[in-house]
Amino acid sequence: MFLSDIDIKKSVESWDIIIEWFDEKRLQAASYDILLWNKFLITDSYLTPIIDPVKKILPKTREIHIADGEEFVLHPGVSLLWFSWDYFGSNHYLVQLSWKSSLARIWLVVHNTAGLINPWHFLNIAFELSNLNNVPIILRPKMEIAQITFSKLSSPSSKTYDKVGRYHENNWTWFIEKKVD
Repeated sequence: MFLSDIDIKKSVESWDIIIEWFDEKRLQAASYDILLWNKFLITDSYLTPIIDPVKKILPKTREIHIADGEEFVLHPGVSLLWFSWDYFGSNHYLVQLSWKSSLARIWLVVHNTAGLINPWHFLNIAFELSNLNNVPIILRPKMEIAQITFSKLSSPSSKTYDKVGRYHENNWTWFIEKKVD
């Protein structure tokens, strides 16, 4: 069962759902719109001859910071990891990331594989942005990029993410740092 806007708001107020800087204007009928952050990772293809996940040969990436009010042009065929401005999660609900239909219609892919956030996992989610269009798409920090929904579990989970999660010790933890204005 998905939570409605009324239940999302109640759960945020009771701290059953954490959404840092919750903005009621972004609350939809059964979802919450989340924004792009100012930081993203792009693969330096000239430094990455191959990627071999089994041997832990990962792409060479660099962090890019885009100031508020500036724009980034995502060219056709380019993919990158861009993070959400919103830090969120819940101990009680399964959170699911979904595309915004307006962006899906211009062939901006928001995520390919990592759309589920297990209970007990709190994060600035990494968007797997890809431009499948044949023309560039302009992206801006703080633009609405995706939406999250919340599903009630049939019973409390026996495993918590803090015990089964595997991303706590690898190189992706940098984006969890606290944002300061």
